[in-house]
Amino acid sequence: MDKIKVLSFAVIALLLLNFGTLGFLLLSGPKHDRRPPHRMPKEIIIDKLQLDAAQQAAYQTLIDWHRGTIDSLDQQIRSTKNDLYLQLTQKTIDIKTKDSLIARLASDQKAIEETHFKHFHDIKNLCKPNQMNSFNELTEELSRIFGRKPKPRHD
Repeated sequence: MDKIKVLSFAVIALLLLNFGTLGFLLLSGPKHDRRPPHRMPKEIIIDKLQLDAAQQAAYQTLIDWHRGTIDSLDQQIRSTKNDLYLQLTQKTIDIKTKDSLIARLASDQKAIEETHFKHFHDIKNLCKPNQMNSFNELTEELSRIFGRKPKPRHD
């Protein structure tokens, strides 16, 4: 065989291989994500505890209170952090002010955790006796359900 026949054979083989690969990819269809769809924590709790309509209405009231309280505390934290980091613009840092702001941040974070705890205690109080086992199982999943998603670092 001369060089032209070998090259022609190689080109034809590569073309067939490319067309075969494209055909396979097109005919196999899109891959479906096998993970369950993301559900909101509210839906998870309602399903897990099998809350009836009256319980769901009371739960919504708890959610509204919880969100309002957490939003307010988050705003306080943002404001306090801003005040804290503004200390860096000063020629000399006032240690008492810095320590006071850090203590306020700690207090606000503590209030957030207390608010979360109260929220779930209130949900527990909504439950009927036959729902308590489900509630106890739910408490083991709370950190996973409500855990913050890791944010990309911007150091």
